Amino acid sequence: MLKNMRKSLYHYDIFDKSASRSDDLERHKRTHTGEEPLDCDICGKLFTTSSTLTTHRHIHTGDKLFPCDVCGKLFTASSALIIHKCVHTGDKPYPCDICGKSFTTISSVTRHRRIHTGEKPFHCNICGKTFSDGSALIVHKRVHTGETPFHCNICGKSFSDRSAFIVHKRVHTGEKPYHCYICGKSFTQSTCLAKHRCFYTREKLFHCDTCGKSFSRSNNLTSHRHIHTGEKPFHCDVCGKSFSERSTLISHKRNHTGDKPFPCDICGKSFPTNSHLTKHRRIHTGEKPFQCDICGKSFSRNCALTSHKLLH
Repeated sequence: MLKNMRKSLYHYDIFDKSASRSDDLERHKRTHTGEEPLDCDICGKLFTTSSTLTTHRHIHTGDKLFPCDVCGKLFTASSALIIHKCVHTGDKPYPCDICGKSFTTISSVTRHRRIHTGEKPFHCNICGKTFSDGSALIVHKRVHTGETPFHCNICGKSFSDRSAFIVHKRVHTGEKPYHCYICGKSFTQSTCLAKHRCFYTREKLFHCDTCGKSFSRSNNLTSHRHIHTGEKPFHCDVCGKSFSERSTLISHKRNHTGDKPFPCDICGKSFPTNSHLTKHRRIHTGEKPFQCDICGKSFSRNCALTSHKLLH
């Protein structure tokens, strides 16, 4: 009888291990097939494993079960806590082999390298637009669905992008977690700090592989590349005109709205763009920064210099 019991337990143990291995195998297979059978009942996002779904749901519930033992900040996932701790240790073990910039996670350096390579492996199956980052594709799809799953419990405003939601909450809390180590100034967003630091470092880490021109910000490089490709991805929803840069589209739209947000501090006249205001102020200051290299005559506008040169 004891022998049969041992045999039974042995078979149970083998079955239990086999079942466990079978579950692991099924989860592993999903990395190849891309299958995501588990969905969030709040926002509908899909996941390959129950553990990642459980972690994701903390975003909606607000549960932050993982505290930092250095500063006490709370996080919804242990992986987020591990990455956060690098803020205290300064550890960035993953360098970019192209520009040398270092990152706290391997996924971050993988995403960063696409700035240099131009790779955009994530495609929207609705409009065909491509993205270098999977999370950017998820946020983009909400343009088509109208989904805004992140709600501010203070003012009720909703957001389609979690990062935009986090930044928005700092309007209410006054939190500015990003500090410049040079002057001590604080910012609500890491991108604002990066822009600010460029004034000190003058770093231009992003290089155009066509003409070699360098930029301090990746989005400036992306816009610049449109000059070479002829791409004009920004469309005016009023007249249909297309532009290579978002900023140019924003300025163009003011032709339709009549908005002139840049006033002259001398005479009060307003202009649709900062560049128009800069040109206008030269009327008051008498500044003439464009000089003819043939006769030395100076002009307040570059187009006036170009016309003048035709005389020579």
